[in-house]
Order: sequence, then structure tokens, then C-alpha cells
Amino acid sequence: MVRGLDHIVVAVKDLESAGQAWSELGFTVTPENRHSWGTANRLVQLDGFFVELLSVADRDLIFEASENVFSFGAFNRDFLVSREGASMLVLESADPQKDRDDFRKAGLKLYEPFSFERTANLSDGSEAQVAFDLTFVSDPLAPEIGYFTCCNRFPENFWKDSFQNHANGASTVKAVYLVAGDPSDHHAFLGGFTGQREMRATSLGLELNTARGTISVLTQSAYASLVGAEEAGQIAGPLPQIAALEIGCRGLAERKTVPANKLNGLTLILSPQ
Repeated sequence: MVRGLDHIVVAVKDLESAGQAWSELGFTVTPENRHSWGTANRLVQLDGFFVELLSVADRDLIFEASENVFSFGAFNRDFLVSREGASMLVLESADPQKDRDDFRKAGLKLYEPFSFERTANLSDGSEAQVAFDLTFVSDPLAPEIGYFTCCNRFPENFWKDSFQNHANGASTVKAVYLVAGDPSDHHAFLGGFTGQREMRATSLGLELNTARGTISVLTQSAYASLVGAEEAGQIAGPLPQIAALEIGCRGLAERKTVPANKLNGLTLILSPQ
């Protein structure tokens, strides 16, 4: 089973201003929601994929991680100490137990199951219950990136047409771009994580086609060829890291790049649908 892209987490210090930045680009951004473990988010929904803008709302509620317990809140809190940006890459899940079995067989570092429910605030002011089962894994060669699968138990309450109607025509995820010193170092982990054993490997990097969108792991020079040397030069911090997201937009005539310094450390590529 090849898992598709579900969402990315973009850790930000100021959730309101981050949401405003996406709104000014023509995206519809959901109202703020709170997690019981101290974080808050606003979402940009596409067709089966979303961007989760995430901030720390209450540090006192964050629980610490342990050897076998992953802490979503602590990971993003610690990430924000050094920088803002895309902190986590998330794949869809149809069966959390199957994910666990697959990850165990692939030899991936696996953490205790984690499930939660929360109240979702809708655009008309009403509320709905949503619930998720998360399966966390980690790549020891990529400590700055969080990985997990997400099983949405009430998709009818989560996905809303009003949230997926964007003034800029945004409709679908095309690719997530990671930058690494040596992309080949991550082929075993990503193959086990996605379930995609067939991947394109060149001197420029790795490319994995998932059930929804592509994961590309590029060298720094290859990434510079994609977004330009000036934009690639904005990458700060250790590698590997999630550097860019490509979104397909209906009605767009040519590709546009929104620099990372305008979107809290994430480079956004808008391309024709």
C-alpha cells in the first residue's frame, strides 16, 4: 500500500499573522482550533491534503517525550526555538494497525499509538467533533523532521467545501520538497514510510510518487535550480529539512514562487493545475 500525502505542519510563532499571510495570497484559512496538549492551529484545506499552521498556545499543557512516546507539542515547541518552518511530514492512513505492522517490518523507529478528539470551529460559527489516530515514526538521520500517518475518523466533519474554495484557484498538492546533504541516505526510511519502494534516484536526489503528490529529496544545488540561488540561500539550520511545498492552482498561467521569508520559512510554489 502506497500512502499519499495528508498534510504538512508549519510551525509558527504568531498564528494570527501566519494565517493572514496565507489569506493575502488568496487562500481560505480556517478559524483557530486548540489541542488539549497546548498547541493551536489554523488550516489551509485542499482536495484531500492540508497545510497545518501551528503555534504553541499554552506551554504548561505540553507533555514531554520519552523513548517510546512521541510528543507532538514538545517536538514543535523545540523546533521553534531555532526557527519557523515546515516541521512535520504527514501521510494518510486507512488502517493505523496496518501502518504499525508495515513500519515494524521495515525496521522503522515506532512510537506508542496516539489518538485524540477535538472540537473543530467551522466558518459559519458552528462546531463539529473530529478525531484522529496518529502513528509516529522517526528517521535518525533526519532529527529536525517529524513523521507520522494520520487516520481521520470523521472526514465528513473535517473536510468542508467552503474551506477548499480559494480565490487563487488552489486545489491540489503536487509535491513536497526536502533538501538533504545526501538524499540517498533517506531512501530506506522514506520507502518504508510511504510504502513506495519504486523511486527515481539520480545525482540530484530522490523522487517518490505517492498516492497523492510527490516527495522529492534534493541536494542543495538541485534545490537552487528549482527555486533559484537566492531563495535556496535562505535555508537555515541543519539538513535535511522540509523546504518547499508545490500546490496546483486552477486558472494559473505560469509557475510562481512565494519566498520563504514571506511564509514563516516555507517556500511555496504555485503552479498551473
